[in-house]
Amino acid sequence: MEQQIIYSIQHVTKEFPGVKALSDISIDVRRGEILALVGENGAGKSTLMNILSGAYGPTSGKIIYEGQELTSLTPDAAQKLGIAMIHQELSLSNALSVAENIFEGRLPKKMGLVDKRQLYSQSKQLLEEVGLPHLNPRTLVRDINVSQQQMVEIAKALSLNAKFLILDEPTSSLTVNEAEYLHEIMRRLKRKGITMLYISHKLDEILAISDRIVVFRDGRLITTMETAQTQINDMVTNMVGREYSAGYARAHYKDDYATARPILEVEHLSVGKKVKDVSFKLYEGELLGITGLVGAGRSEVLQAVFGADKRQSGDITVEGQPCKIGHPADAIAKGLALVPEGRKAQSLFLQFTVKENITIVSMKQVLSKLKLIRRKKEYALAGEYSEKLRVKTPSLDQKIVNLSGGNQQKTVIARWLLNKPKILFLDEPTQGIDIGAKNEIYEIIDGMVKQGASVIMVSSEMTETISLCDRILVMYEGEIAGELYHKDATEHNIVTLMAGQKLELNAQ
Repeated sequence: MEQQIIYSIQHVTKEFPGVKALSDISIDVRRGEILALVGENGAGKSTLMNILSGAYGPTSGKIIYEGQELTSLTPDAAQKLGIAMIHQELSLSNALSVAENIFEGRLPKKMGLVDKRQLYSQSKQLLEEVGLPHLNPRTLVRDINVSQQQMVEIAKALSLNAKFLILDEPTSSLTVNEAEYLHEIMRRLKRKGITMLYISHKLDEILAISDRIVVFRDGRLITTMETAQTQINDMVTNMVGREYSAGYARAHYKDDYATARPILEVEHLSVGKKVKDVSFKLYEGELLGITGLVGAGRSEVLQAVFGADKRQSGDITVEGQPCKIGHPADAIAKGLALVPEGRKAQSLFLQFTVKENITIVSMKQVLSKLKLIRRKKEYALAGEYSEKLRVKTPSLDQKIVNLSGGNQQKTVIARWLLNKPKILFLDEPTQGIDIGAKNEIYEIIDGMVKQGASVIMVSSEMTETISLCDRILVMYEGEIAGELYHKDATEHNIVTLMAGQKLELNAQ
């Protein structure tokens, strides 16, 4: 028997000033299915999610939910209908308890006061439903990990009797095991008849969890595929509009370490309990990878060397000269640059223009003797580096918040390249970026190394680390568990070291 349609999108178009974000989209979402939505950044996925959850209205077309046409849907109205959206950037309040977050704005009352017994009892039931039976609902949200916070968001949605869940990149900050745990909860919810729209750039996860896949490109629906009959190459080819060959291979990997000169030396670096007595070298013209499980101390190493995090101990040498780096300004003065993991929270000035985001670190190059901004110089430099990194933007005066994730990331990299760093730190440089933009960023990173830059890249993606890096340091619980040269960099060897196990390499 054919499944009932819960949400029908019929010939929906959405236009913003100067941009057609969606063009004549029609999709029927079946009750109780997990429908995956894939496409490159800027393909229109977020626009559709915002229409379905009531944040935007369509320019034309119809949206029909449970047989009823919704003509003026708002987020509050969507919530009352059982439509809930779980954003990539979680919206929980860290200072409140788990229970208070689940029932925020709807705390059960008794005689005008919060009924704490009912609050904790109902929260406990919901936590059991999302696989957290042992989590105390009185616990503050800031004291639980990211994967637990993700489950609390789902519990909050279920407390609203959600029948239709929209999950936007829910595993972007989760480990492999945590992602699989979330998928198991999704399967459990599906068995209860809850419908889910699932957005992710992780195509292997799409194949593991979805029933059907909808592919978007340039605001258009390209195709709908049954997951059981689909492979990754099928998805990617439809996403980018051309045949796709998986993986990225550099033309040359560094192997002349016997004569190589170190440009950066870090000795006995410690940062609280997160980084424990870490020592390593980065060589001139090398792309060094740092990997490990989330929480292993990878990002903390970069942040501490760059002066963004306080270190308890550690000596840093740049080009043979000992350096005192206590602040990012000291690092920048020594020729270091950092592209951090969270571009929106740590890198971008979201209400600034593309031009301003590119030139902000290199203001000395655009200031006159009177310390006034030379506008022509600012436009010329921003335009040169925007073009070099193929940033897609209608104008250099476009606000950065309006660009896709991939173009935002390229803008951040352009900012640092304009400053001409000797050493570049990249922390999760392609997180939340589609496959087409990823390959562009890989080419940019490869090009920088070819031109003599020395790069350290932190990445959670195994294929990315293996395909790009000359040498890889694997971290486990704040320490370096092992070192692999490119010839020995296999998934098996990396996973073994990630788990804190000894690795025996055959002599070659």
